[in-house]
Amino acid sequence: MSEIRGKTDSDSDSDEDEAGKSDTSMSTISRHDFGDESDEPSFSISIIENMKEDYGLFVWPCSVILAEYVWQQRYRFSGAGVVELGAGTSLPGLVAAKLGSDVTLTDDSNRLEVLENMKRVCELNKLKSKVMGLTWGVWDAPIFDLCPKIILGADVFYDASAFDDLFATVTCLLENSPGSVFITTYHNRSGHHLIEFLMVKWRLKCVKLLDGFSFLPPDKASGLSGNIQLAEIVLCCEQAEETSSSIVR
Repeated sequence: MSEIRGKTDSDSDSDEDEAGKSDTSMSTISRHDFGDESDEPSFSISIIENMKEDYGLFVWPCSVILAEYVWQQRYRFSGAGVVELGAGTSLPGLVAAKLGSDVTLTDDSNRLEVLENMKRVCELNKLKSKVMGLTWGVWDAPIFDLCPKIILGADVFYDASAFDDLFATVTCLLENSPGSVFITTYHNRSGHHLIEFLMVKWRLKCVKLLDGFSFLPPDKASGLSGNIQLAEIVLCCEQAEETSSSIVR
């Protein structure tokens, strides 16, 4: 269940002191719960959002679904190196961090307000995840130092003109870490055929495809809508095939 709390006057004042130039009147803190009393560990993640629904400052349905999948697949994330691409409010990456992953949260290097909000959200949840500017298709030195076992991306297929750069970045990260996997949730829009074409171009293959609502608890599913798919994608090469059985489990 998610809970949204409007900010107090003192919250707004501190934000204005810190940011100086942002409109904090539209900011809220939403709480996202994972597990229940019978689960170990159960926890909540708090997210600072802008209710104007700025793309990188709002928790979208794909992010909720991917975060739930991370929780349900938690045995895979303990101790794993994780990079979230286009993280925005970073809910999936923060769940991974809570489960013991070594997480690097990334978003467009030019979106400084998004990167700053990511740092604030990490502090709010007392998590020490790294925050890094990473623009898809731009080969800055830091990208070559990233060797994640799991790459996360929630609703990163929203701008067709950026798909090629995204796949180039994903391929680079997968090649940096043999046996790694890209897990993404996306709305099944008209760009689906372009996604398939670019997967072939970049020598990638899908090893798991799920309806995003098929594993979502009823209380979370009731507040969401859309045709959302979850895919696990790996390098389409002999080594990836040899390790795919362990990835799919």
